[in-house]
Amino acid sequence: MTTVTTRTVTYPADGLTMIGHLALPDGDGRRPAVLLGPEGPGLNDFQRRRADALAELGYVAMAFDINGGRWFTDPQEMLERLTPLLADPDRMREIGHAALDVLRAEPRTDPGRIAAVGYGTGGAIALELGRDGVDLRAIATVNGLITGRPGEAARIRCPVWAGVGSEDPIMPAAQRDAFAAEMQAAGVDWRLVVYGGALHAFHHPTVDQTVLPGVGHHPRHAERAWRDVVGLLAECLPVAE
Repeated sequence: MTTVTTRTVTYPADGLTMIGHLALPDGDGRRPAVLLGPEGPGLNDFQRRRADALAELGYVAMAFDINGGRWFTDPQEMLERLTPLLADPDRMREIGHAALDVLRAEPRTDPGRIAAVGYGTGGAIALELGRDGVDLRAIATVNGLITGRPGEAARIRCPVWAGVGSEDPIMPAAQRDAFAAEMQAAGVDWRLVVYGGALHAFHHPTVDQTVLPGVGHHPRHAERAWRDVVGLLAECLPVAE
């Protein structure tokens, strides 16, 4: 049975002390690595377990923080935090780069073989790292189909996979179309999977909190999206290379 070692990592970003989760696979050699970004409410055990699952597959994985250790249960508080953040690519990049620096500093990480996977706000941050020209092997974003500043998508140097629910009112058809047009115009190797009948945050199990309208779990599509993400990593960032 694969043994995964985990530890908490703290680091500064966006004027906060971020509290991330690092998961290491068996062995002592360098391995490909995955930066894992959480959805808007923050980093919780669901995404920590996702990092652990990636480590079981042989990756060094870091689930990064976006809210200074907070998990928002009040939608209004969350929007007050996220609305200006999502409107500011430079702040998103700062959060992403700070986490990426921690992941790269881990001795087990192969710094030339890193992918970024994110959900919601974490996916938006993963995309902004790509638009900033970061050397990544792959980018995956679930429910985080933001468009960037004009022309900057041309700096993305890796395949991009995106997943979204067909009934997601936060990422509606117009947003999907704008994202696709941006990727296509930039010449990016991109894919967009629309999961029929799914709402926003369909990947995340139901939690005890007041959520925004249009948010809901879809267990079958959640499993499919995870398989799609793992498949992207197997294609672009194989553990054995």
